[in-house]
Amino acid sequence: MHIKNIITAGTPIEQASRALIMVHGRGGSAEDILTLAPMLAVGDFALLAPQANGNSWYPHSFLMPQEDNEPWLSSALDVLAATVQDIVDAGISHHNICFTGFSQGACLTLEFAARHAMRYGGIVAFTGGLIGDHVHRSNYTGNFGQTPVFIGSSDPDMHVPVKRVHETETVYQDLNANIFIKIYPNMGHTISTDEINIANEKIFGKM
Repeated sequence: MHIKNIITAGTPIEQASRALIMVHGRGGSAEDILTLAPMLAVGDFALLAPQANGNSWYPHSFLMPQEDNEPWLSSALDVLAATVQDIVDAGISHHNICFTGFSQGACLTLEFAARHAMRYGGIVAFTGGLIGDHVHRSNYTGNFGQTPVFIGSSDPDMHVPVKRVHETETVYQDLNANIFIKIYPNMGHTISTDEINIANEKIFGKM
């Protein structure tokens, strides 16, 4: 592994044919996000959870101008790029790589994938949206090739406005993702059992 601050679990990557990158939220940890794995249909996946320095990928709200979160945002995106490269170097193709993240980790995941759109195994974002004071459409290129994507979020959510979730949906549709959104009334800033079930049904269970 080229990434030093990463925790691995599940099937050893040298033996796995599929991989899941799990991205923790602000104040969380790689260990925290890995506790989701037993609830997901990823029993034969290699699991890779990078750890942010200081438990945060970038210092300010994801709704601030992108430059206000630099250089941390670019560094965090580089961590995901290097993690993907490590997986590919181990012999797992991009279309067998999945991503999931919660909150800040979901935002980072969605931002990274949209900047590097190609056919992935699937993307699950538990409460997140594209990063910036507005959606920088010119940042996003490529073709998801109908990659299945699920975003779940609360209305309202204290950190992620529903408007940004739908703006993210539009960008992903433009990039040819097969995206499904579900907004939960007054769910709060958490991950629900229903979201887990949808992720298993629409993403992991179909791989």
